[in-house]
Amino acid sequence: VQLAESGGGLVQPGGSLTLSCAASGSDNSRLEFSWYRQVPGKQRELVAGIPSIGGPYYGDDVKGRFTGSRDDAQNTAYLQMNSLRFEDTAVYYCNADIWRAGVRSRYWGQGTQVTVSS
Repeated sequence: VQLAESGGGLVQPGGSLTLSCAASGSDNSRLEFSWYRQVPGKQRELVAGIPSIGGPYYGDDVKGRFTGSRDDAQNTAYLQMNSLRFEDTAVYYCNADIWRAGVRSRYWGQGTQVTVSS
């Protein structure tokens, strides 16, 4: 499975960005999407989970500001980020998990930089 992220960039505080993650090569397997972010010197943290069943869930720092969604016809996940803050600056990674017979396979995108700066 290959994940291609897009949509990162430079934005002012209070602005918005939408990240996209297009998956290919999944052979119609059910994909469990998530978005993570990482800053230098810190662990990668969960931003949003976008499961195939049930609604999305979010990290405490982004609740009410970020919205995760998915388009299963396009095998694509999205992260709409509003009211961006300086502390949202990070490399954002798309993750897709596939479960087969109780075994999870994890796939990661290459990451896309989001910089919030005035």
